[in-house]
Amino acid sequence: MPVTIYSQKIDPDGIAMPPSTRTGSLVLLSEYNPYVQDDMYVPELPQPEPAPWRQHQYYNGSPMAAGHILSMHSTVVALNAKRREALAEVDEAKFSRFHARVCFVAGVGFFTDAYDIFAINIASTLIGYIYGQGHALNTAQDLGVKIATQTGILFGQLIFGFLADVYGRRKMYGIELVVIVFATLAQALSGAAPAVGIIGSLVVWRFVMGVGIGGDYPLSAIITSEFAPVHLRGRLMAAVFANQGVGQLVAAVVAMIVTVVAKKSATIVSTDVAWRVLLGVGCIPGLIAIGIRYTIPETPRYIMDIARNVDQASQDIDNYLKTGTFYVDPDAPIERVQAPRATKRDFWYYFTRFDNFKILFAACYSWFIIDFAFYGLALNSSIILQAINFSPTVKHAATLEDALSALTRIAEGNLILTGAGLLPGYLATLIFVDRWGRKPIQYTGFGALFAIFAVMGFGYDRFVAGSDSDGGTNHPITPGITAYVFIYCLAYFFQNFGPNTTTFIIPGEIFATRYRSTAHGIASASGKSGAILVQVVFELWLFRTNAGVGGLQDFRKPIRTMFIIFSFLMLTGLVSTWCLPETKNKSLEDLSNESQETFITGPPQPRPPRPPRY
Repeated sequence: MPVTIYSQKIDPDGIAMPPSTRTGSLVLLSEYNPYVQDDMYVPELPQPEPAPWRQHQYYNGSPMAAGHILSMHSTVVALNAKRREALAEVDEAKFSRFHARVCFVAGVGFFTDAYDIFAINIASTLIGYIYGQGHALNTAQDLGVKIATQTGILFGQLIFGFLADVYGRRKMYGIELVVIVFATLAQALSGAAPAVGIIGSLVVWRFVMGVGIGGDYPLSAIITSEFAPVHLRGRLMAAVFANQGVGQLVAAVVAMIVTVVAKKSATIVSTDVAWRVLLGVGCIPGLIAIGIRYTIPETPRYIMDIARNVDQASQDIDNYLKTGTFYVDPDAPIERVQAPRATKRDFWYYFTRFDNFKILFAACYSWFIIDFAFYGLALNSSIILQAINFSPTVKHAATLEDALSALTRIAEGNLILTGAGLLPGYLATLIFVDRWGRKPIQYTGFGALFAIFAVMGFGYDRFVAGSDSDGGTNHPITPGITAYVFIYCLAYFFQNFGPNTTTFIIPGEIFATRYRSTAHGIASASGKSGAILVQVVFELWLFRTNAGVGGLQDFRKPIRTMFIIFSFLMLTGLVSTWCLPETKNKSLEDLSNESQETFITGPPQPRPPRPPRY
């Protein structure tokens, strides 16, 4: 007759593990030996059933009988099954209006972010013409205005990424937009004072705005990924990120409009109004999105795995998948199951495991080098367009009208780069990300960018030969410049049909729920450190060693060298991509490198009574 022995392991911290039931096995029950082996086979013994097991074990410091242990074990098994069933319902859901609303709300935030980041491209030139000496910002001023936002974004990504894992995605969602809107309006209304110059005021407010923009990166990525079904997750996240391209496009359109309007009167006042309108328009989509963001419920994965309330998460999933709404009963009891919790010790253990550390490092490095190249081009496209003689140089314009004409040409160039390069790249990723997978697209992007940047660097002199900048309004576009702009558009295309999009998607999928937002914030902050570094290098190298934006000869060697450096950096991205996992058609739990069968280790436990106050 088989012998059934019930056992319960006790971990080193004194917390009992779920008991195991084995037929024909022997387990040595010992409170002092937590690592006993339970796979020792014992043959059937010719003896009657043993008497009921009356020995007590300890669970959280309290003695429990065998019946209580078995009841607890069955509860834990049921809770794990309920959790997996609820998450499977999310992963297998069909696309609905709720998913469209989540995508729209997150996308509006990214539209606002991109507009505010890239509008400074034209605005800084207008500001320099009005407030700078010699109609241009000096090196320190131009650098401060451009990297203030990137520095704020870096801090915002780290801060909001951590807070979203501690206090919840929904509680933080919307706060960052309030910061963005307030700081954007403050920029548009900035003025000079005896103690504070207008450039200093702009630097401060652009830093504050950057903190809000930085918070949008992990929050939008994590909320989208945790609500999205598996077969649509890549496309939904790519659609959210594609709003960055739309924001850049609108920034170029608004820049063209304000420069054309300012050119009609061609006065300092109209030019001053132009850059204020250009920056101030960025707060409009943010105001629209603030109220809508609070209609998004807390993600079920946060409620299950961090708040540890399985019943509430299951109820929310049923509600929003069926009706698109959610309801939280304030009087409902909160029963927190026992599951892994985010602590300093657990964080250290999770990310010092080689597989998790390798993934985090690869995600950080991939984002760092692509942002080094992407923001090196995007935030300095006006300088590059002047350096390749696509437009006359603003600094050397004879009159304000000529300067505004040059800025209009630069806005046209940005419009071409965005419409012909950025948006098609986002669209291609949207189509193929859930078919090909994230890694093939990232490999394709890095490989293509290596070749494109090499051509742009080594072939620079040949493409721009025979053209020169005279500062006039009639500026011819040679076939070489046209070809160079086309290659420039290809660079934008493969940045977005490649690592610029996939580095946003992958970190939102590959970590445990309790650290997913924090890790995404770390990876995106690594990218912004690359954006800051390239601005410092760009400014100090091009402006300090050359006489400002002064034409082709001033920039030929530095820009050519810059593209060659970008080219070889893209090769290293192929190595970091190899270290990343493919996330296509895999659930977030499968990608977390944690066992899901025994994720919940204990049933809900009542809180101990509070001591009386005297």
